[in-house]
Amino acid sequence: MNSRCCLLVLAFVLSVTGRAVSQSTLSPEWEELTGPDFVQAIHQSQGVCVLPFGIIEKHGPHLPLGTDLLDVRFAVLNAVKQEFAVVFPEYYFGQIFEARQQPGTLAYSLSTQLTLLQETVSEMARNGCKKIVIVNGHGGNESLLPLFGQSQLASQRDYVVYVFGLPNQNVAGRPALKTPYDMHAGEVETSNMLIARPDLVHQDRAGQQSGADQHRLKLPDSVYTGIWWYARFPNHYAGDASAANKELGEFDQKEWSRQIAEAIKAIKADDESLKLQNQFFEDARHPLDTKQ
Repeated sequence: MNSRCCLLVLAFVLSVTGRAVSQSTLSPEWEELTGPDFVQAIHQSQGVCVLPFGIIEKHGPHLPLGTDLLDVRFAVLNAVKQEFAVVFPEYYFGQIFEARQQPGTLAYSLSTQLTLLQETVSEMARNGCKKIVIVNGHGGNESLLPLFGQSQLASQRDYVVYVFGLPNQNVAGRPALKTPYDMHAGEVETSNMLIARPDLVHQDRAGQQSGADQHRLKLPDSVYTGIWWYARFPNHYAGDASAANKELGEFDQKEWSRQIAEAIKAIKADDESLKLQNQFFEDARHPLDTKQ
């Protein structure tokens, strides 16, 4: 092999190696990417983009207002280390009317929540995100997001929205909880924050307010009213954070990220949702022709 051929081979190897290094070092965070890197990241992610969905609300007297946002982004950013995807910037425009009496809460109108989320996923899709995964980090969104997902069938679109709800915590090997109940800002969330952002946890303040159930409503379990949370937990604190520990937090955060990564992998392989969605819209144009 002459020297010219050697140089050409070397140049090719360096080019391929350079691309590989560049791909491996791409940030998954939308706001950190340059324009050219964003294009590369979309291709590398196979058009899968993740929208971690948090909230701004009180979390007892000891955790930051952005706990849900910080936790879900921490879990997602660890997940995309396992299964690469582009991660949308901080998003907290969800349902939190039940905490409007507490300082720092940001509670947008329902119409704004739905419009902003629709505009956001539409803009993500316009930028190449054809598989959009909304990962929820807040219990108050567990009714909002399925509704939003269902609303995607109202008009045709060239992308699919997937909703990943709160993680399954009934997992073998999980450390046993030390408290009898835990619903908000208690043992579990505080343990998670001890891993995600320990600098923002003030566990010594956990006892400054009560996280006990006040039982101020006497209604059958089958009856729902929006005031139920305020009736039970007016301090917007449900549980006892003094029992929080890093062992539980590390287990839950790792498991949460694993479940998200598993979902991203399955979504990358999903070739049916968009086909079925397109067929649905075609059928919906001619309902009288649908076989009965």
